[in-house]
Amino acid sequence: MSRSLPEFPAPTLITETEALAALCERLRAETYVTVDTEFMRDRTYWPELCVVQLAGTHEVAVVDAEAPGIDLAPLGALLADPAVTKVFHAARQDIEIFVLKFGAVPAPLFDTQVAAMVAGFGDQVGYDSLVSSLTGGSIDKAHRFSDWSVRPLSPAQITYAAADVTHLRGVYERLRQRLERDGRLDWVAEEMAVLAAPETYRPDPETAWERLRPRTNNRRYLAQIRAIAAWREREAQRVNIPRQRVLRDETLLEIAATAPTTPEELGRARGISRGFAEGRTGTSLLAVVAETRALPDEALPEAPRAPTGPKPSPGLVALLKVLLAAKCEQHHVAPRLVASGDDIDRLAAEDEPAVPALHGWRRDVFGEDALRLKTGRVALTSAGRRVKLLAVD
Repeated sequence: MSRSLPEFPAPTLITETEALAALCERLRAETYVTVDTEFMRDRTYWPELCVVQLAGTHEVAVVDAEAPGIDLAPLGALLADPAVTKVFHAARQDIEIFVLKFGAVPAPLFDTQVAAMVAGFGDQVGYDSLVSSLTGGSIDKAHRFSDWSVRPLSPAQITYAAADVTHLRGVYERLRQRLERDGRLDWVAEEMAVLAAPETYRPDPETAWERLRPRTNNRRYLAQIRAIAAWREREAQRVNIPRQRVLRDETLLEIAATAPTTPEELGRARGISRGFAEGRTGTSLLAVVAETRALPDEALPEAPRAPTGPKPSPGLVALLKVLLAAKCEQHHVAPRLVASGDDIDRLAAEDEPAVPALHGWRRDVFGEDALRLKTGRVALTSAGRRVKLLAVD
């Protein structure tokens, strides 16, 4: 199979709605289009879209999303066209931007990072490595950390941005050929379901506290953490600044523990200025703390419960991890896609737990042999440099 890359003309810079509409109309005649974005998020809560790169069979364009007066509606129509597959690499952040901009996930969707894991390129394979392995090309990293909000865009930035989507066409075509050959396109489709769900990209302030992973059984303290984290998330969204600039994690936990009642008490927390404590933001935060302090016991969150049931044998967990590595090596698929650490623990502790590893293609690759191993029907041995399964009479 040839590894040569297709020849593309110099990228076109799109700065006007009419030119964007004409481009998107041409691209809607394609079976697939490769897509990438450049955005800034250092100083904001919401990502600021700066550039969108698009490539079809014979053209590549860099769309200046910040060009004065440009209307991106034609791009939204292209991304929603069910006849055109939208190909990304590591799509989550790009999709989040489009969900915010257009209210929907681009569809149909194909993520080459996920596809590469299914095809045996390992967990979280880097785009540079994938381009090199599949196409023999290389990525110029010189402008990876550019400030894409500065105008005008330089010719070097435009060339760099365009290269990502032109290389992506070769990556997609070779990955798809491999997946079709191995009968694994359905595996990729199953993984795409999570990426295609709009709720994946909509932050819920009420669950923001979970990322703090508080280790406490004090339900009133947990209630304050939950309430303050939700307040911080809404405040960050409202003023469009990173949540850590509203309130750092360690400060949030301190305020939850002390539950201040006055601006003076709030001002004693580390990182809280007098202006914050006495101003509108501090007043709003103190109101949340007071409201949470008044909650009845039945409204408090449940403390984390210690795991019930038998504890998994460390030895069996270790054996199952070896089996997972061996089966994934045999089938050329990334272990992280097949079974999580929690799956392994539950497989070791329970007879046949309800875990993804025991369903669909994952059961065929690993789950069935995991059950056979834990019930003594097979054993692990080595043959040459590989781990093998040995049937037990």
